Amino acid sequence: MKYYHNNRCRKSREGLVFLESENIQPEIVNYLENRMSKDDLKDLLIKLKISASELIRKGESIYKENIKGKSLSENEIIDWMVREPRLIERPILENNESAIVGRPKENFLKIIS
Repeated sequence: MKYYHNNRCRKSREGLVFLESENIQPEIVNYLENRMSKDDLKDLLIKLKISASELIRKGESIYKENIKGKSLSENEIIDWMVREPRLIERPILENNESAIVGRPKENFLKIIS
């Protein structure tokens, strides 16, 4: 399992504690430091079964200043998330061919049980 984590994010830290309480020790991927490639992000979206526009963090200033109100293609949104990984919603748990956003953290149970 891989856990896409931002240590500065409270929800991401809480999700990791939750997984540890379930005796799950995923591989930690600090996606801000080790950026995903475009292909990796596309693969993750397939596993999440959502579009890039559903994964983008709409509260980020980068989003508000550069993306909000524009008609961008899926590919263009992915390009933004690769360039600015803070735009990727977190935390995400990937388990084989499935992935889920841990908001709420209990969502993780859907792919680990």
